[in-house]
Amino acid sequence: MKRRLLALLALFVFCQINAQQNPEKELGIWYMYNGSHKISDKFSIKSMAHFRFFEIGEDMQQYILRFGLNYKIDNTLSATLGYAFLDTDTTFGLDGGTFGDHRIYEDLLANHKISKLSFAHRLRAEHRFFNSQTGHLLRYQLGLSYPIAEKWSTYIYDEVFFDFDGGDAYNQNWFGLGFKYQLSKVAKLQLGYMSININNQNLDRIQLGIAISTDHRKKKK
Repeated sequence: MKRRLLALLALFVFCQINAQQNPEKELGIWYMYNGSHKISDKFSIKSMAHFRFFEIGEDMQQYILRFGLNYKIDNTLSATLGYAFLDTDTTFGLDGGTFGDHRIYEDLLANHKISKLSFAHRLRAEHRFFNSQTGHLLRYQLGLSYPIAEKWSTYIYDEVFFDFDGGDAYNQNWFGLGFKYQLSKVAKLQLGYMSININNQNLDRIQLGIAISTDHRKKKK
């Protein structure tokens, strides 16, 4: 009887350890801030801070800070040049394994509408500097949004990553959908779900975010 209990206890411990080492079994969460701040008719400052967790409320996987200067080419096209810093924990359920990742990025953004359906295209090139190494990514995101009430809208997007450092060009894919709520003239709330496919893993993430848009242009008298 004791041997059976010991065997069951050993099996339970093994299952617990195995579950802790498999982030696919967990529902993670991203807490997000995104900002856009107009400083002239053509230029605006972009800012972002994300705190990303393997599990809801614990075991931070990554935090990222991103800043950029956006130039408005016309009413449908703009470009951004910026810098990002990422601090990533590559281990799940364990301490350590963190590394810093500095990135220079360039965005080309295009927006258009068909009736009430809005389309947003983003082509992003990222140049990574980490652990005395360099890397280069090309990302393309297609997003659609549609108003469903005076202050509510729904959205869906897909983003594919390509790696140009040898090996397979395909790097990862992000698919997301959710809702946005216009809290005020400058603030918008976001609640969504995202599926990440990376390194043959499928990760599920809840997204909770706030977007702040401000206008610092001098008012014409």
